[in-house]
Amino acid sequence: MATAESARPSALSSVAARPAAAPSIQVAAPSRREFLYYIWGASIALLTGQASAGLIWFAFPRFKEGEFGGTFAFDPEELPSAGAPPVTVSSGRFHVSMTNEGFRALYQVCTHLGCLPKWVPTNFRFECPCHGSKFQLNGNWIEGPAPRNLDRFIATITYADGTVLETPPDGGPIPLDPNRQITSIQINTGARITGALH
Repeated sequence: MATAESARPSALSSVAARPAAAPSIQVAAPSRREFLYYIWGASIALLTGQASAGLIWFAFPRFKEGEFGGTFAFDPEELPSAGAPPVTVSSGRFHVSMTNEGFRALYQVCTHLGCLPKWVPTNFRFECPCHGSKFQLNGNWIEGPAPRNLDRFIATITYADGTVLETPPDGGPIPLDPNRQITSIQINTGARITGALH
């Protein structure tokens, strides 16, 4: 009898040691309407994210230095003297011209339909081979169907003493001091100033 009684408490202790079973919770599967709602929401979020990323990528492009749309370092040694023919940088699509008024970086594209005016030394002017628009050394319109002067790029000129000059907001010339040494000329082909209408 003592043996049976001594066995009983151990059986009770093993029952007490067992954890209680968790109550079963019934989770209803989403209805068809809820499922489609979640799928449509995820699809719209994904498309919105992709469109936003694409818009930012194209709205703020990154150009390397020395390629069109970026900044070009123009050698001050190649700077033409006042009244001399312009220097053309084909990779940057610009002309560097010097007049008595100062320095200009002119966009190489005609303001009519986008042809490339060339400098004609015999006539001392830019002439468009497509429709005959003509421009002065400073980019101002002379004649032809072009509606405005040649566009300009923003240029930054740095002297040896640290003085920095930049193209005015209207695209006018940068007056240069012949008695001071220029150490750097930077032409930003991503910052274009529209030429004035004639």
